Amino acid sequence: MGVVFKLIGYLVVILVIAYLGSTVKLGKRTLFGHIQAIWASPEANDLKEGVKETAGPAVDKIKRGAEAGIKAIHEGSAAEWANGSAGSGSAGSGSAAPAHATP
Repeated sequence: MGVVFKLIGYLVVILVIAYLGSTVKLGKRTLFGHIQAIWASPEANDLKEGVKETAGPAVDKIKRGAEAGIKAIHEGSAAEWANGSAGSGSAGSGSAAPAHATP
């Protein structure tokens, strides 16, 4: 029961921050207005471009690996489906379980 109250408490805090951040003026702008202005500044744009240039090769490598993994999964599933063994669960599915001998 304590977990539910804790979750409700966190939710209330998040909602209060969202309400105050979007309605209370801090000078000319609200909190979220300041964050948006900072994110659109030339310095922030330089930072974003630098991160793209530096992390770009790593992101491309990860993306290629993920796409290759997905392709391999799909090809393996298609091969199993063509063999008739995909999801059948039948006794003749090539299971390595030993047969029980009766004395």
